[in-house]
Amino acid sequence: MSDPRTAGNVEVEIHDAIAFVRFAHPKSNSLPAALLRTLADEINTLATNSSVKAIVLRSAGDGAFCAGASFDEMKSVTDAASGKEFFSGFAKVILAMTRAPQFVLTRVQGKVTGGGVGLVAASDYSVAVKGASIKLSELAVGIGPFVIGPVVERRLGSGPFTDLAIDADWRDAQWAERHGLYSHVYEDVEAMDTALAKVMDFLASANPEAIRQMKKVFWADTEHWEDLLDHRAKISGALALSVHTRAAIEKFSKR
Repeated sequence: MSDPRTAGNVEVEIHDAIAFVRFAHPKSNSLPAALLRTLADEINTLATNSSVKAIVLRSAGDGAFCAGASFDEMKSVTDAASGKEFFSGFAKVILAMTRAPQFVLTRVQGKVTGGGVGLVAASDYSVAVKGASIKLSELAVGIGPFVIGPVVERRLGSGPFTDLAIDADWRDAQWAERHGLYSHVYEDVEAMDTALAKVMDFLASANPEAIRQMKKVFWADTEHWEDLLDHRAKISGALALSVHTRAAIEKFSKR
């Protein structure tokens, strides 16, 4: 059996000024540290490619879009330093997405949990199917949505973010669309992909300088996020060592 911490992959293709970044993991597209590092590195590389006007982020298969952090890897955290390093993985991807000069479009074909919600929130535009429910499950395992909190709160607003963080239950795709996490929700994958293709065609011929300037406007006042997310990762890393969290993670990982 392969090690869940090293399983999964990231694939990148570029067609007509649009880059497609696809991540995959056998456990509901969860994201262990190695996969998060690769994802951040690939997006940072694309950020330097002046021929790319937009990045489409998607995950493999027709099931969950992303199950968030890898419980298997979280169980292996043994000290505050390794805990901080693990949670910093999501920070690096969020920073790569928000700082890339291209628009990041995210395609959500299924349910989104925990850190995956942070990836959608860090997008500039997102499309989803009606079955793409969301949930912040962090409090249920003894931690909290600290690292992804700033980007999720910025996208949803303070009230909806607080509700989502405290009441760790599913919200349907319509709720996510109504509060701004999803740009549009579609009946099925075919309708979603048809709509996404139209947006990509439009962006492929758009003025790249206009895109760069708009991107700066979208994420203005986030220059301090590197320090903020580093601090939040430290909080999560310390909480991951608590007896309460250890017991909760063990329970969840057996499901």
